Amino acid sequence: MKSVVDALREEQTATLRALSCDERVDLALRLGDDDLASYCARALLGREAALQQVRMRRQNGRRPSRAASGESSA
Repeated sequence: MKSVVDALREEQTATLRALSCDERVDLALRLGDDDLASYCARALLGREAALQQVRMRRQNGRRPSRAASGESSA
């Protein structure tokens, strides 16, 4: 017996499969923008400040890299 969740998942999968590659990329970018806007509102930050925090958090716990910092090896 199918649950409501199973039916919704199948419907969503079919909808996504019907999208072209360009439409899927547009959807992903739009979802990312929506998430950033939600974060800005929740954290009471402007867009640039929120982006800076997200970038810093991505690097949290990672080893520093000369390539990422823009230093040359020569």
